Amino acid sequence: MQLLLATSNPHKIEEVQAILVPLNIEVISLDEYDVVPQEPVEDGETFEANARIKAIYYAQQLGCTCIADDSGLEVDALGGAPGVHSGRFASDEIDSFYGLQRTDRDAANNRKLLRLLVSVPAAQKTARFVCALCLADADGNVLAESRGTFEGVITDTPTGDNGFGYDPLLCLPDMNCTSAQLTPQDKNARSHRGNAARQMAEHLRRSASADLH
Repeated sequence: MQLLLATSNPHKIEEVQAILVPLNIEVISLDEYDVVPQEPVEDGETFEANARIKAIYYAQQLGCTCIADDSGLEVDALGGAPGVHSGRFASDEIDSFYGLQRTDRDAANNRKLLRLLVSVPAAQKTARFVCALCLADADGNVLAESRGTFEGVITDTPTGDNGFGYDPLLCLPDMNCTSAQLTPQDKNARSHRGNAARQMAEHLRRSASADLH
């Protein structure tokens, strides 16, 4: 079975492939298409809504079964922000934000987050990564949805070289490290995207089993 993962983010592709490829599911990205449709407007108020928008749009535009992800960081002391705006959190402060490299955008988002939390007590910096996945067929029918979370606390200093986005800031108290200090294997075993992908994998496994009967 072949699935399009509607993203060009290599980190997301690697994480989802690690879960689905062992199930004999080939995961391809938008980068493998010569012509890619213009990105849809992600104006949903929840991760689930935006994942649904992307999955349906790309499935219909490219005529294939598509899985889409929307993910981000929720910080309790900020009322759940940056939430669905995680990837563009600092865009209101930098005129050329969308012209920056992905790593520079991540750094700008991290700096803004730390500045907003500078006076918040450490015990109140609880946060979580959230990932919503949506699977749609070529006609735009939603086949399955899943959601995963990854709990932690925002640290004061970015630490670690693995991962991307806010990984260097999410501290895992039980492991005394940040998400960016985990190996890819350890991160997949407990991350928001890993949890959501395993739920989706179980749906695909059950569907394949039902088809055989």
